[in-house]
Amino acid sequence: MPRSSSRHDVIIAGAGGMGSAAAFHLARRFRNGGQRVLAIDAFEPPHEMGSSHGLTRIIRLAYHEDPSYVPLLRRAYELWRDLERASGQRVLTITGSLELGPPGSAAVADALASCHEHDIPHDVLSAREIMARFPAYRIPDDYAGLLQPDGGFLDPEGCIAAHLKLAQALGAELHTGERVVEWEPQGDGVRVRTDRGEYEAGRLIITAGAWLPKVAPRFAPVASPERNALAWFRPQRPDLFEPSAFPVFIFDDGDSGWFYGFPMHGLPGLKVGKHHHFREVVDPDTVDRTPRPQDEAALRRFAERYFPEGAGETLRLATCLYTNTPDGHFLIDRHPDCPQVIIGGGFSGHGYKFCSLVGEVLADLALDGKTRHDIHLFRAGRFSETSRSG
Repeated sequence: MPRSSSRHDVIIAGAGGMGSAAAFHLARRFRNGGQRVLAIDAFEPPHEMGSSHGLTRIIRLAYHEDPSYVPLLRRAYELWRDLERASGQRVLTITGSLELGPPGSAAVADALASCHEHDIPHDVLSAREIMARFPAYRIPDDYAGLLQPDGGFLDPEGCIAAHLKLAQALGAELHTGERVVEWEPQGDGVRVRTDRGEYEAGRLIITAGAWLPKVAPRFAPVASPERNALAWFRPQRPDLFEPSAFPVFIFDDGDSGWFYGFPMHGLPGLKVGKHHHFREVVDPDTVDRTPRPQDEAALRRFAERYFPEGAGETLRLATCLYTNTPDGHFLIDRHPDCPQVIIGGGFSGHGYKFCSLVGEVLADLALDGKTRHDIHLFRAGRFSETSRSG
């Protein structure tokens, strides 16, 4: 049944990892007036249609992408623990994180640079030391790795459910199975039209994931959806792949690309993915979400080579979506043409760990127009600046 027009303080378009966190932070700030927050999602979060699923997501402090992420990560850890206290639900498991690769690996070198800049505790390990400490590995003698004890994994579905449940308990409204069709400025606010009704708000937060180019076409040139795949393999030696014995990892395999993986959790299997998989640019409304034989083959080859006792039968295959920016950094900013609209997207395959922090930042931008967190790296105008300078 169509809904009639109604007024809210903030509307959130997309209630996945980032949107659910924004809903929680906004509702908590409004306290007794949380009903002024409306989160809209085209599906029923948590779901498997976008980017925020898969049972486990890596979180790590030794950040090779850029050292400036580290202060944001420290706040993200605080907020994940805050979510656990507020919800009574465990969503963060610490296993340690291991980044490894061949001589000259950027994964190891850049993670080490972050550790040095921010005084992060870590150990640099040789291949022999890695295999002695973590017997699941079989790696060449000249490989090396960086072990960081604070790394681990998040339960993405559990995080979304907890954020949304708490937001609703504080009065936020959640509409699922409802798609945002378009929005337009209305004075200093916005009007949002969905396939079920129209709404007005003072602010709009767009956290639409792979649908960002459709909900905010202004960003279509710099937000590119990509299909990725995941596999879970049954280990022959399960004891080697327990969370207490097997840290999450980022594995630079040279010319074959970067892989990542997890200990057993949720399923009794080693979970493996490849960063940017086959680099398939897709439309999120028409993408083939059915795992293919070639998806499994690529992940199995990696697992069999480096984890021979972990690459048993395939327990599960799944797909997910990245939304990539040209430089691999996020888009978190007020809309350049409509400052009452806030964008949170382009998380480029490494954003989930930041959901708790991004929710806080988006709430800051919506309510205050600014945030105390340093998000200069994520400004929306940086690509046009690069174009002009070039």
